Amino acid sequence: MAQTNVNIRMDEETKIAFDKFCSEIGLSASSAFNIFAKTVVREQRIPFELTTKSNPDETN
Repeated sequence: MAQTNVNIRMDEETKIAFDKFCSEIGLSASSAFNIFAKTVVREQRIPFELTTKSNPDETN
């Protein structure tokens, strides 16, 4: 299967923390994003809950 490049913009602090996490679990950031993308395509949904609240447990 042909490969392509995808550019993702994020703040530097998040990138550093994400790279550190990926390294700790033995993945590259590229592999982690590929897992995410394949899960989205397979399940036809974002594989986690999205909310407009900063804390989903907050009640207002």
